[in-house]
Amino acid sequence: MSRRTRLAAALLALAATAAIAAPPAVQALPEDWYPESVAIGPDGAFYVGSWRQGAVARVKPGAAPRAEVLVKPGANGLANGQGVLVDAKRQALWVCSGNSGFTTVPQTPSALKRYDLATGTPRASYAMPDAGYCNDLAQDARGNIYVTDSFHPRVLRLAPDATALTVWKESPSLAGEGPYKGLNGIAIDGGRDVYVSLVAAASHLLRIGLNADGRAGEVTRIEAPRVMKNVDAIRAWKPGRLVLFESNAFGDGPYGGQVTVARIDGAKLGLQTVVAGLNDPSSGAVLGNRVYFIESKYALLFKHKDEDAAIPRGVPFDIQSRALPPD
Repeated sequence: MSRRTRLAAALLALAATAAIAAPPAVQALPEDWYPESVAIGPDGAFYVGSWRQGAVARVKPGAAPRAEVLVKPGANGLANGQGVLVDAKRQALWVCSGNSGFTTVPQTPSALKRYDLATGTPRASYAMPDAGYCNDLAQDARGNIYVTDSFHPRVLRLAPDATALTVWKESPSLAGEGPYKGLNGIAIDGGRDVYVSLVAAASHLLRIGLNADGRAGEVTRIEAPRVMKNVDAIRAWKPGRLVLFESNAFGDGPYGGQVTVARIDGAKLGLQTVVAGLNDPSSGAVLGNRVYFIESKYALLFKHKDEDAAIPRGVPFDIQSRALPPD
């Protein structure tokens, strides 16, 4: 690609971004939503999965957006709504469905679900092999979907038009500690590397090379200067920059979560806090120079594992935002 062509493409991308009106700083979600993941469509609409309701809400862009339930509770066997991904090219909405309980809908085996992006109509379901747990997902330029497995140290892949998930990379190097020895968040940086996080709190991320032929390369530890508080989701921001959503899911107290910018420098991470004191910020998305994030408030569920009637009703949830630091 010539420099002139690259410049033209960059200008077109900038114009497309500018055409999307900046969303409000705070956007309300349905009550008792207990959100787990957030994605943004090309038109600026937000798609937010519910861990408790087994559903996906959409917040359309506009001066006073209102959340609508796009994927109905339990549709296509959706239970714990985990990672959400917008596939604009195929007009598809991809959602990881977990089986951790705490839901208002029936539990089903963990799977990757596909829905129509416009209507929320179910399109397909892809079982997790070996009773795995579908946690989060990312997509490469070829349309491949990559899925983290929280029960196994591996990343699965669904190729375009494939009928089943297959193992893309499995290695003891991807294993963590604790009851969930597998992976959590995932992002693809510049089409060259796949970054994943462990379910357990750790002082490193893991980088998997993405070869030109699509095969997985070696696993490398990227060391951070401190223990990160359960990196629940990862978003690629710009080359060499990631945004980390540290939910503090297994930490003490409900307000230890934070959103962090990570600067990749070889095999090291530089960390800069964007916002702290959050109540389980399990995910978010980047639009322009702002990060949009949720607070999942999972402690309200975990306190009442076997007594659903004791779970508080009418709990408010929203999408918040902060400016990202200048490079």
